[in-house]
Amino acid sequence: MVAPVFIGDEVTAAGFRLAGVRVRTPQEGELAGVLDWANSNTSLVYITAEYAATLDHDQQYRLFTQLDPPVVVIPDIRSNTPVQDLATELRAQLGVLE
Repeated sequence: MVAPVFIGDEVTAAGFRLAGVRVRTPQEGELAGVLDWANSNTSLVYITAEYAATLDHDQQYRLFTQLDPPVVVIPDIRSNTPVQDLATELRAQLGVLE
């Protein structure tokens, strides 16, 4: 089984590395290449909201809608960039928000 890949800051990556996840902390301009590598070398991608926010709208759309491998956006250790709550957003759009 191929280990998942984490893409994000070094502090958050340390915990994922201890759990056996392959980690990448790309510098500015390297994220697209790291995502291409991850998409062809794993079955699951974790990315921090901070790194995901640096992608343009089209790149974000492609990343978040891909099915293989699935992508999970998680908060970074500093929680500077909020993680989008899709369940709440969908409920609001459907008019069933509690």
